[in-house]
Order: sequence, then structure tokens, then C-alpha cells
Amino acid sequence: MVALALADVGASYGRTPVLSNVSIEALKGGSVTAIIGPNAAGKSTLFKRIAALVNGPGLVHLSDTDRGSGTICYMPQDTSANAVLTVYESILLSAKQGSGWRVGDHELDGIDEILKALRIENLAFRGLGQLSGGQRQLVSLAQALVRRPEVLLMDEPTSALDLHRQIEVLSFIADLARRNGMIVLIALHDLNHALRYCENTIVIANGVMAASGPTSDVITDAMLRDIYKINARIENCSLGTPMVIVDGAI
Repeated sequence: MVALALADVGASYGRTPVLSNVSIEALKGGSVTAIIGPNAAGKSTLFKRIAALVNGPGLVHLSDTDRGSGTICYMPQDTSANAVLTVYESILLSAKQGSGWRVGDHELDGIDEILKALRIENLAFRGLGQLSGGQRQLVSLAQALVRRPEVLLMDEPTSALDLHRQIEVLSFIADLARRNGMIVLIALHDLNHALRYCENTIVIANGVMAASGPTSDVITDAMLRDIYKINARIENCSLGTPMVIVDGAI
């Protein structure tokens, strides 16, 4: 089973350090980990560092890869793409990254399967420039999943989706991670989503890791005060799911 570990990972833009000393013990395949923290805390930079899109000190170690490829896919916040392409063409192009241009039936079947799973078959032959922000996010997710990654980095993947689609996508990703033994790291601002879908949580604040561990141990009243500067509490709702309560409201 695939495992991902970080040892003293950091990153800088020019001479300005924006991330430092992030270390986590091995995350195992099948797990979903939330990356949370205030705006500009360093969450996106952490994803880029893991995906080798920026340089920096420390070690990103991916081990025991089942398929030997060690594929890490990064789904950024910015879902802009070549508006000339159709949705289907953009997903096919993503599937062929790093391989020859011969297209097999199994690859086309894989694209059809992902389109169906995300319920965007009706968008297949529409131009990317014709899509809404939420639709572009779903296409970006399809582009990542078609590569069958062992590690999927998702930077606020539901920010443009309505509540129904947020729940639908996060449930799908959590189930897919378990079935395929994939490691998922997902940056979230909605802490209730983290409490519901993520076994583990990492808190990034001011460019350093402030906390990590099981989600129920990390997202606490004290963390909300220290990191988010709000007076809030964690309570279980009637169905047993923990939720963030601020001034008596969810």
C-alpha cells in the first residue's frame, strides 16, 4: 500500500520563506486528510511542494507504490484551462500525459466511467469556455482522476459547488480513496466537511504546521480560538456527527 511522509518540508518564493518545517508521519493509502488554516497560511504552497512544483528544503517520500509510478496529481484552486478544448478532449489530454498518443478502448472507457461517476456526461462535448465555475471544478477533478493517482492533492475543490454537489463530491472522493487505496489531501475552509469526511487533519498557520492528527483531536474549541480567533465549540448533532457551533449556530 502506498504511503506518503514529509520530513522538515519547506518552500520559498524568491528569498521569502512561506513554508517551513512541515513533518508528518506516513499517511496510508485509503485515507483522506484535511489541510486547514486561515487564508494565506501556506496550504496551497504545501500542495505545490509535495507535487514538486516549487522547490524547498526537506523530503517528500512516497513509498510502496502499487503501480510503481508514484503518481501525484495536484488539483489547484485555479481551474482555468484552454477554452478551445472540449471537456472530453481536456480529460483525454490529461490521461495521455507522459505516455504515447495512441488511445486504447480501455482509456476511452475510463473517461466515460469518470464522466458518469461525476454526473457530467452532458458536458462531454461542450467547450471549456462555456462552463460555469462549478462545472470547471468538476472537470478539473475528472482530469486528475483519469490519471489514476496514488496521491491526490485537492486545493479547495468544492468552493464553487452548491451544497448538494459538495456533499456528493466529497462522499465520492472518500469512497474512491478507500476502494482504490489512494491517499487524498484536501484543503478545506468548511471545517464541518473536514469533521465529516476526513480521518486526519493538518493545521497550517503562518507557514508552519500548528497541529496534526485524527480530526476529532485536532479540530477543538481551543484550536478554533488559537488559529481562527473565534469563540466556538464542537458539538455532536442528533445523528452523532460533530459540528462547529459559533454563537449557538452551525
